[in-house]
Amino acid sequence: MSHNTSYAAAPTLTLTAGGTTYAYRELGPKGGVPVVFFVHLAATLDNWDPRIVDPIAAGRHAIAFDNKGVGASTGKVPGTIEEAADDAYTFIRALGFDTIDIFSFSLGGMIAQDLVIKHPELVRKLVLTGTGPRGGKDIDKVAKTTYYDILRATLTRSDPKEFLFFDRDSVGKKAGKAFVDRLKERTADRDKDISVPAFRTQLSAIKKYGRSRPSDLSTITQPTLIANGDNDRMVPSVLSDDLHSRIAGSELVIYPDSGHGGIFQYHEQFTPVAVRFLAP
Repeated sequence: MSHNTSYAAAPTLTLTAGGTTYAYRELGPKGGVPVVFFVHLAATLDNWDPRIVDPIAAGRHAIAFDNKGVGASTGKVPGTIEEAADDAYTFIRALGFDTIDIFSFSLGGMIAQDLVIKHPELVRKLVLTGTGPRGGKDIDKVAKTTYYDILRATLTRSDPKEFLFFDRDSVGKKAGKAFVDRLKERTADRDKDISVPAFRTQLSAIKKYGRSRPSDLSTITQPTLIANGDNDRMVPSVLSDDLHSRIAGSELVIYPDSGHGGIFQYHEQFTPVAVRFLAP
């Protein structure tokens, strides 16, 4: 049986659960444990790099979704990361799954940590990229960095992600433009951008998370892959080391000369690592 393995061509579907209609896309072969993708700050369904999703979907059922109140999902953006994790749990269980793998990036990794701590039985394997732990050093400064880089991008008529995710040297600039171009490969049925109030609510939730008491990450016993660039200005790279030291048996991959979007800059090297790690 043939199945779609192109994220750019995956249809947008909806599911209503707990009073919220969630927008999502799925691709890859059905059956087995699905890989659910937890997206970053301000992101919609259109923000996943197809060079990451497509190779994983070549052999796995892959599902990406809009967080509550973002993109085509209805409702109000939750004010805390814990609430966002509860929403993700509601969505996943409504799809009928009792076991999943998680691939997360940035804010998505924060939500994923809260989810796996509260519902350890749900998660088989965990991928945490460009993220950090609750109470992690300088996570509460994400908003300041974000607004600064949005201003810099506006002045140069660039996409803010080129500043937020990539170094501003020649290699980083090239990688940033290539990444933004890949996000435009989907031309039909594109998602709605996040609203400004929703974006601010997410930033506020991240600040609260950064100023909260640390979680006990020793309770995470699932196989965990942690990855980042070595110069992450949004969620400091040292926090990936912190996660690695606190999650027993976790694997850590740090890419040189790259920032928050290190996995996108090094997608050719990273994707085989992720595919191998997520193998059934």
